[in-house]
Amino acid sequence: MSALEIWLLIIGLTLITQLMRSTFLMFGDRFRLPERVQHGLRYAPVCALIALITPELFVNQGALDISMSNPKLVAGIVAALSTLVLRSMIATIAIGMLVFATLRMLA
Repeated sequence: MSALEIWLLIIGLTLITQLMRSTFLMFGDRFRLPERVQHGLRYAPVCALIALITPELFVNQGALDISMSNPKLVAGIVAALSTLVLRSMIATIAIGMLVFATLRMLA
């Protein structure tokens, strides 16, 4: 690929991205999403965060590790369970980090 092709690709992708993101701003009043879709979109940021974090839980020292000796996986499971029980984001973060740090120190 030449430098011109790369720049054209970057500019084209930028324009497409901006168009897709601004569609709701431009046509938001004229186009009403169904209530179910609006409700579903509220979960999109959480789903994106989970999609980014979850694969990292299963990797330990660069290799797939789904055993209970993986401190990230154990801390993730404990954090998920604490979320279900406590319903507190701050407590979940604190408990998950405490479990992870403890397991790393013991290993």
